[in-house]
Amino acid sequence: MSVAEVVVDVPTMQTNRPFEYEIPEQLADVVVPGMRVEVSFGRGKRKIQGFVMKIKDTSNFSGKLKPIDRVIDLRPVLTPEMLDLSYWLADQTYSFQISCLQTMLPSVMRAKYKQFVEAVPEFVDDAEVKSLLGDGESLEITSQMTDETIQLINRLRRQNKIEINYVVENQARQLKRQAVTTNLNPIQLREKRNSLRSNAKAQLKLVNYLIDNVDHLPIEMSELENDQDIGRSAIKTAEKNGILEIIEVTKRRKPVGITPEKTTKLALTDEQQQAVDQIVTAIDQSNPETFLIEGVTGSGKTEVYLQSIEQALNQGRSALMLVPEISLTPQMVNRVTGRFCNKVAVLHSGLSSGERYDEWTRIENGSVKVVVGARSAVFAPLKNIGLIIIDEEHEASYKQDDNPRYHARDVALWRAKQHKCPVVLGSATPSLESRARAQKGVYHLIYMKKRVNDHPLPHVQIIDMRDAENSAAKGDISPLLQDNLYRAVKRGEQAIVLLNRRGYSSFMMCRECGFTLKCPNCDVSLTYHKDLSKMKCHYCGHEEPVPTVCPNCKSKKIGFYGTGTQNIERQLNELLPQARVLRMDVDTTRRKGAHAKIIKAFGDHKADILLGTQMIAKGLDFPDVTLVGVINADTTLSISDYRASERTFQLLTQVSGRAGRADKEGHVIIQTFNPDHYAIKDAAVQDYETFYKQEMYLRHQSNYTPYYFTTLVSVAHKDEGQALKQSYWLKRQLQAALSDHSILLGPSPTMISRKQNKYYYQIIVKYKNEPQLHQKLLDILNDTQADTKKGFTIAIDNEPQHID
Repeated sequence: MSVAEVVVDVPTMQTNRPFEYEIPEQLADVVVPGMRVEVSFGRGKRKIQGFVMKIKDTSNFSGKLKPIDRVIDLRPVLTPEMLDLSYWLADQTYSFQISCLQTMLPSVMRAKYKQFVEAVPEFVDDAEVKSLLGDGESLEITSQMTDETIQLINRLRRQNKIEINYVVENQARQLKRQAVTTNLNPIQLREKRNSLRSNAKAQLKLVNYLIDNVDHLPIEMSELENDQDIGRSAIKTAEKNGILEIIEVTKRRKPVGITPEKTTKLALTDEQQQAVDQIVTAIDQSNPETFLIEGVTGSGKTEVYLQSIEQALNQGRSALMLVPEISLTPQMVNRVTGRFCNKVAVLHSGLSSGERYDEWTRIENGSVKVVVGARSAVFAPLKNIGLIIIDEEHEASYKQDDNPRYHARDVALWRAKQHKCPVVLGSATPSLESRARAQKGVYHLIYMKKRVNDHPLPHVQIIDMRDAENSAAKGDISPLLQDNLYRAVKRGEQAIVLLNRRGYSSFMMCRECGFTLKCPNCDVSLTYHKDLSKMKCHYCGHEEPVPTVCPNCKSKKIGFYGTGTQNIERQLNELLPQARVLRMDVDTTRRKGAHAKIIKAFGDHKADILLGTQMIAKGLDFPDVTLVGVINADTTLSISDYRASERTFQLLTQVSGRAGRADKEGHVIIQTFNPDHYAIKDAAVQDYETFYKQEMYLRHQSNYTPYYFTTLVSVAHKDEGQALKQSYWLKRQLQAALSDHSILLGPSPTMISRKQNKYYYQIIVKYKNEPQLHQKLLDILNDTQADTKKGFTIAIDNEPQHID
């Protein structure tokens, strides 16, 4: 008897303990680790899904094991590497293994989909294959199939005579395209051409095209119609005359925004060459070493990445490259795809289900060797990885906010050990944790201090907005910034303006009674969005009309205070009517492909000024951008988070680096009410080392990372008293496992104490070595699961990126 260990998906009571199920004899050769199966669970007839983790010959269970009811997948959807990773990930992130498995699962598998068996082209006429498929080209796999059919499918799959393809149900109609092909050889096509009348110009053109492209058939009809200007009537006539055949083909979707131009590798500077040499040596030696490239903006880190990837590919290995946000992906993917063409796949949450399926399929079957994507791409099913790159490694978006709360960097380091390959972390402003590890020798530090064109870093001016001349009463754009914007536009150059706050105004307040309009679900003020004529909550999405009188005292003296990107856009249009302004924030990039569309329009010089939030601060490379303006650089400083200064320094340094990247000199103007703050002063001269020393001193004084490990435990409930009571219970649990050397803070309300009608309390644990803490947190994970039925939300975040 064969036994399968199955991790089951029970939402109400999850567990990391697998359950044993008997593998029926007819499925003995079918069930393998990594497959999903359907099993009975509990005393009733409840059917649930589960993942097969292991197969073994015996069981220690004394009773009768339930059998596996059916297999959902006829091939593993997760590799042995991913199964091993799920154990580690569940342990490190204090999550249940089922959520880790589902996170790694290709997104197409989480949607409603159908499975089809199709013949491998060489075996279309195989007797067994034909008996399976019958007269059709494919056979849908259903739960009604007999065990004998399933066994036959599995045997033919192992013999590589058939393949199993997944089709997303709501995308299925988009998978097929009409195309033309022909059974005639070039000689027969020429004979057909000679038989045509001389005035049948469309037919002659079509046949000539078929003769020239006979090796590239089938060809989509849209290509003939749009690119070759051959009408559908000519195609239909050729079909009647036996010249061609109209068929349906599966079309791979091309992710939006990827329009690469073929590029060649560039000559390297001495700093770039040294970096590439060190990385390539680690690839050659299969050494899982971690490199931290600390390179100023414009120092050519991307070219180092590309040439290092090329060396990995030359050895027959693959490469994985992570970028922090969707907004960065189009330009980066275009550069990688331009270098490596069809060897590249892209993965990020902005793709449709169909696009993600197509890209995942190409990765899984080995058609591509390079994957570029955001955080979740770290789980891409690449084989024989030779290099992993994490660009802008300091970005908080590499940490997932929901279970499992993993950091892509940690997963990348785990995979690098399995594949014996180096990891390259790159940034102009590395996170303090990474920089501290490099200083201790855990990471190998590589400096790149010069721009590739030997141009100086942009000149930076700090504008004190406390001065009467720059007072906000005169507008949010200082006279100096306005003058420089005017000059840049007049010279035909471009500018970037950053304000890290969307909307029109931050809040509405009555000047009579001081009333502020707040969200009914969250403890925050509603933000005024002028284009929607609504007051909006950025936490729960609540919207309501803009009031004309104060809801409290009925006074008409209501005003809008603070400023957002919509307001700045209005001011720019008024001050510089000749300038074309593009706004890029969450509101303008909601639609699919909007990021890429805005970036392309700005790159094509269809706008003079790009205004936006922090999404415009990183990774963008436009040669005509000579001016960068920062409105209210204090926005991130005012956040009640110990990382606020680090975030501010990183944001200002990154956005400053967008100016003067080509031949033209760059200029940056930073408007602030805190001109003497060290984060702003150091960012102005891009002096990372001075900032690092100052910030590390403050972290040491306040006992924060990287001097202490940090774990955040949060509790939420609709009843504030219940949330607080549960918080103190958790504190007592933690105290029992901690020594006197640890620091336990809280429970205390979060900065925004109520979100989506729930009250949030948090406990912070800071420690250096607490052997019992890890097990205690795992116990809390299991012990509090039943509390979710009572309305509690309890989360454990290891090394949080944000602490309110």
